Amino acid sequence: MAAPSPRPLFFLDVEGPLIPFGGTEYPTAADPQDAADNPLLARLDPALGPRLLALPCQLMWATTWSDEANETLSPRLGLPPLPVVDWPYHSDDEGRGGMHWKTRTLLVWAAGRPFAWADNEITPADRAWTAAHHPAPALLDRVDPRTGLTPPDLATLAHWLGRPA
Repeated sequence: MAAPSPRPLFFLDVEGPLIPFGGTEYPTAADPQDAADNPLLARLDPALGPRLLALPCQLMWATTWSDEANETLSPRLGLPPLPVVDWPYHSDDEGRGGMHWKTRTLLVWAAGRPFAWADNEITPADRAWTAAHHPAPALLDRVDPRTGLTPPDLATLAHWLGRPA
């Protein structure tokens, strides 16, 4: 009997998807100290944690917050420590053909596995490059940075992952 295939990866950016910006209505921080520690943390919706954990995938931080995402964000969201994508710096890759600088690295991390990626800077060039260079299914979800991840975004992810929202 063949071993079960690993769950799809879900690469999660922070600023935009989890910490909205540019809009006018934000969630209120459950802990007032969050606003004192970092004003952006007041925009973090702790209700996202359980919804993210319910998705049938392996969550991974895909953010420049690096390990600080586990130290600062995971506890506020009720998430366990998550693997963190290590970003090699390649200045010549930035903005090449309108493609996000994260795209190539995420495909290396996915290593042929199905993956989803939520980020507010995903472009059609990222989708095209992924389709041409990644052998497994991939969902690149461009999140509106004014609202962050919304119930429709999570429903799209759940549907793509094969689980109803």
